[in-house]
Amino acid sequence: MPFTNAPAAVFAQQNSDVSYACAMYVLCCTGSVGGAHLGVVLHFKEEDRMRTTRKIATATMGAAAMLALAAGPALADGGVNANLKPVPGNGVAGSGTAMVQVTGTTMTVTMAASGLLANQPHAAHIHFGADARHECPTLGDDTNKDGHLNTTEGGPAYGPVVVSLTKTGDTSAKSVLAVDRFDTAPGGKISYERGSITVAPEVATAITKGQSVVVIHGVDYNKDGKYDGDVKSDLDPSLPTEATDPALCGALRAAPTGGMATGQGGSAGGADTAMIALGGAALLAAAGTGVVAVRRRRFQG
Repeated sequence: MPFTNAPAAVFAQQNSDVSYACAMYVLCCTGSVGGAHLGVVLHFKEEDRMRTTRKIATATMGAAAMLALAAGPALADGGVNANLKPVPGNGVAGSGTAMVQVTGTTMTVTMAASGLLANQPHAAHIHFGADARHECPTLGDDTNKDGHLNTTEGGPAYGPVVVSLTKTGDTSAKSVLAVDRFDTAPGGKISYERGSITVAPEVATAITKGQSVVVIHGVDYNKDGKYDGDVKSDLDPSLPTEATDPALCGALRAAPTGGMATGQGGSAGGADTAMIALGGAALLAAAGTGVVAVRRRRFQG
């Protein structure tokens, strides 16, 4: 509403920030302003105008930050793969590959391996730990110096279990030793594929960033074709260590450019979210700049 009387003009002079905001509203929205109001605006002191400009800039930055927060953390979709190799010291001569496709917090895992102890359950997992090295263990991790690596000794390299690659049912860390639901490697081979595996956002992010490791467990130190021996598992004392010691291991890394398909939208999901926030900031900045430009043209023209 234009200030068209003396009391309003006095109020405007004493409350320049409020008056200026009102004037800018009228200028931007109607293209005109009452004469008395324009007179008040022309009497603004330079510091008043500068202060209002700073407030516009502050509001712009604050609104942009709110947009970024509202957008939430970006989850980048993508594919990672791993070459599975024998864990040092554990007497396995096998090999394999694993591929993981992540879409949001859902993923599909495809895995193939050979050279494993035949017809015995092989627990298989995706490991991740924020403090881990994100790699497979070496004999330098053999803390008890027995020449073998158990699952705990490999922990500093690959971290705890975050996904259990079971054939059916639960896939969380709760199923780490659900031996009745893991592949039994007929003929020493594993061919595994499972989709719709749901993980926590931080796990999905870690996997797409190449910070997780696939481990297949189950070895046969004495070559008698079964899990046995006097040494007990570090995970479950009711099992022999052969049943749970790591056999094959591979760090999941991002697929090369132009290699593994990245699924619907690839990594565009994260980029689009970021662009929404940046676009909002640019729009707000442009609006603030437009107000200042209008003010300058009106006062300088």
